[in-house]
Amino acid sequence: MDKEIIKLIRKSYNMTQRDFARIVSCSFSLIALVEVGKRRVTADLENKIKTAFDLDDQQLQSLSSLVSEISKGVPPFM
Repeated sequence: MDKEIIKLIRKSYNMTQRDFARIVSCSFSLIALVEVGKRRVTADLENKIKTAFDLDDQQLQSLSSLVSEISKGVPPFM
């Protein structure tokens, strides 16, 4: 999991960084720092996000592929 996946999850639920942090049970500053690339996503943070949003490894892989395609500027379903 990386910062782009976190941002995608947060924005898909139309949440602020503060709302997201509250749901995930971490600090707002951690989410803000992760999203700008100043902190890495730890295993603990990843597990908290997976639990809070009921995500499994396969779903995370799908999100990762989607983020990768979007960053290339290529429509994901071609």
